[in-house]
This record gives sequence, structure tokens and C-alpha cells, in this order.
Amino acid sequence: MSSPLPLHHSVFVELRRRIVSGTYRVGDALPSEAALCEEFGVSRGTMRHALATLRTDGLIGGGQGRPPVVRSRAVPQSFDTFLSFSRWVSGTGRVPGQRTVEVARRGVTGAAADALDLPEGTPVVELLRLRLIDGEPAMVERSTFLEPVGRVLFDFDPDSGSVYDHLIASGVDIASARHVIDAVAADPTDAGLLEVPEGTPLLRERRHASDAAGVLFEYAEDRYLPDLAAFTIVNTRDGSAPAVRRPSALESHPS
Repeated sequence: MSSPLPLHHSVFVELRRRIVSGTYRVGDALPSEAALCEEFGVSRGTMRHALATLRTDGLIGGGQGRPPVVRSRAVPQSFDTFLSFSRWVSGTGRVPGQRTVEVARRGVTGAAADALDLPEGTPVVELLRLRLIDGEPAMVERSTFLEPVGRVLFDFDPDSGSVYDHLIASGVDIASARHVIDAVAADPTDAGLLEVPEGTPLLRERRHASDAAGVLFEYAEDRYLPDLAAFTIVNTRDGSAPAVRRPSALESHPS
């Protein structure tokens, strides 16, 4: 039988929930340490540990004699579940959703042809979806799959959940993914789906997914509203670079 989580973690989770939900808004000072200790019935050491975790995650600032202030409503997510938007959003206590715009078999062109190293016109399967958080537009997802992989999507309702979970259940070997993060202006499709003006800056995550043999089977572009996601990369001396995606709570936002 597993042991219960440490008390400081339970306090951290509840304070994080309040920040993400907007109970504590960006710019708000948290209640005093003494008030929080009294509310949660914990020691100052436990509360300081919980606050330190919030500070490490970039959710609060302050300290050194200053009251903690909410700096962000972003929740970090490890690359262990980066491929699954649904799992990522659910892990923050919110509700993921999607609206499929198109699943189509067509000849590959442009950046997808280059990324997958295919001649222009080679049959592929393309997926275009609007991803939602708590029913609100958050991200436009464009995925291009090699035709043998993508064809399994024609037996799946992409509005029902995670495409990657379905691919794995269908026997697709998903071993690794490379992520490139930059910024891009919203094109007419992005603008219409995300309900923003054309040209609005978006965060773009380009994904190259491979099987265990290193063969690329998907090229994808996910375009996020910039106030709803941030990406953090931590460099270490051994050369590894763990990264996290940070989803912010909706003010009204890896398949």
C-alpha cells in the first residue's frame, strides 16, 4: 500500500488550484503565512515548503520578507506526457476538449513534405483540430501522418479524445518526439478557430514524432494562444535539457 503524499504537497496542490482557478489572481498577494498556517492547520515549515514549490514553478514571487504575490497561473507539465494534450489539461484539474475540423487523405506539400522527407504529392493523412480547455479555444492542432499510420484515424472519432492514445492502442510504435518552439502570426484559419484577429502572435510547437527505429511518422504544428501556454527548458551540465509546457488558466488558454 502506497504511503500518503507529504502534507506540504497537499497544501501546494490546493494553493495551486486556487491560483489556476483564479481564486487568487495574477498580481494578488496571498494571505499571510500565519493566516495560511492557521487555515490549513500546518506548521510554518510545512507552509514554507509548499510556498517554495509554488515559487519554483513560477506561480508566485516575493519572499525575503515580502508577501508572496501571484505571478502566473501556469502549471508545468513534464515531457513524459507532452504528447497528450488531453492528459496534460486533465492533470491541471481542467477539462480538455476538441473540435475536429478535418481528417483528410491528400498529397503532402510544403513544410510537412520536407519534415517527413517525402516527395511532394505522396499520400498522407492530415488532421486539423481546435483544442479546448474548459470549453474555450486554446490551440490549433495540425498533424500530418504517414498514410499507413494516419489511416487508423478513419476508424476513430477525433472529437472523442486523445489521438495518440488511439494510435498506441492501434499498435503504432511511438518512441520519441523532437519539439521546436517558436512564434508565428495567426493565419486566417488560426484566427477563425481561436477567435482572435489575423496576425495575432501565437506560440508554435513543431513536433517530429518517430518510431523505435527512428523513422518519422508525424509532423505536427500546434499553435497556442500566447497567454495560455509557456515553455520552459532547463539546461544541465551533462547536456540534457528537460523541458516543460506550462498551461495558464483561462482568463474568461504534447496530440
